[in-house]
Amino acid sequence: MRSYVFSAVIVFAALFQSPESVQQQFEQLRQEADTQRKSGDLRGRLQTVLKMEKLLNEAPDAIAENKMPISHAEAVLTLVDPNILAEDIDYDSHSNAFLITSVLEKKIIRVTMEGKATDFAQSPSHWPMLAIKIDANHNLVWATEVAMDGFSAAPKSDWGRSAVVCFDLKTGTLRQRIEAPAKSALGDMVLTGPGSPIVSDGGGGGVYRVSGDRLERIDAGDFISPQTSAMHPDGSHVFVPDYARGIGILDLASKKIVWLDQSVPKFAINGIDGLYFDHGFLIATQNGTSPERVARFKLDSTMTQIVSEEIIERATPTLGDPTHGVVVGDSFYYIANSGWNSLDDAGNVKADSKLTPARIMRYRHP
Repeated sequence: MRSYVFSAVIVFAALFQSPESVQQQFEQLRQEADTQRKSGDLRGRLQTVLKMEKLLNEAPDAIAENKMPISHAEAVLTLVDPNILAEDIDYDSHSNAFLITSVLEKKIIRVTMEGKATDFAQSPSHWPMLAIKIDANHNLVWATEVAMDGFSAAPKSDWGRSAVVCFDLKTGTLRQRIEAPAKSALGDMVLTGPGSPIVSDGGGGGVYRVSGDRLERIDAGDFISPQTSAMHPDGSHVFVPDYARGIGILDLASKKIVWLDQSVPKFAINGIDGLYFDHGFLIATQNGTSPERVARFKLDSTMTQIVSEEIIERATPTLGDPTHGVVVGDSFYYIANSGWNSLDDAGNVKADSKLTPARIMRYRHP
């Protein structure tokens, strides 16, 4: 999830849940740099900015050579309804169809490979629906509904609330709903091997695991804005992309984190909304880089360092805001032209914009 939830305002000035959190450290540095700028203390501000860059793992926002359009993907279908504002996607192998969450229409739709769309389930609370993952082994669909603060599509009385919801895969019947902590935005999700959801709070910085009928926090406050994570093949770690800091490898048992080493050469791994592991590669949808892009990063044998990258798509007229994707066999399917860039901070369509149908793109890796 991104747009206004992961804009500079939220990333840099979020409500902090712990006095020791990285979010608070960054906010203190940001305020200090602003004070130094206003007072004319340029030397002091330079030192503060360098501290901020170190905290963010010196992650670059822009890629110098990326002005030239690149596309190694193909469009496989276009959603008919331009007002869906498609956010997340997963694949149901039993029905050979995708399940896609809708932000503005607050529901989950089922879309066949031929492009036929039908409603699967509605948001129980009538909030925007964001993350989705299918647990076919247990006939379940996990998703999140989020009443994003200041977002016109959610009732003002509910702003700042979110929940994890679970549906029956065959019928769409609601099976479970777990309310998240106050002032949270559970916008992204991955499933562990046994099927337990791990959800990220992009606004509050926490990473949670569903345990029975409750949410258990599994991080130690190292993230500013965690997004869609990818399970490590060992099953005991998870790759967590932080919109501001890069990619952390989180130990699910100890809560310890190691940041993915990508120092030589320097790859841009911030601004990641969706992250997916596939045969030694991490595939990322990056709507926080300039320009936005979809990329594939090769890991070394220890899976702690990036050794190369391949651009799947960037700077094309049809990419728009890419959000999330799913690996199916030898292909990676992802949402392009989601529509987020057509909305203002309140979630309303900008006066000079209009929503256009989202596309599902496919990249077939070698």
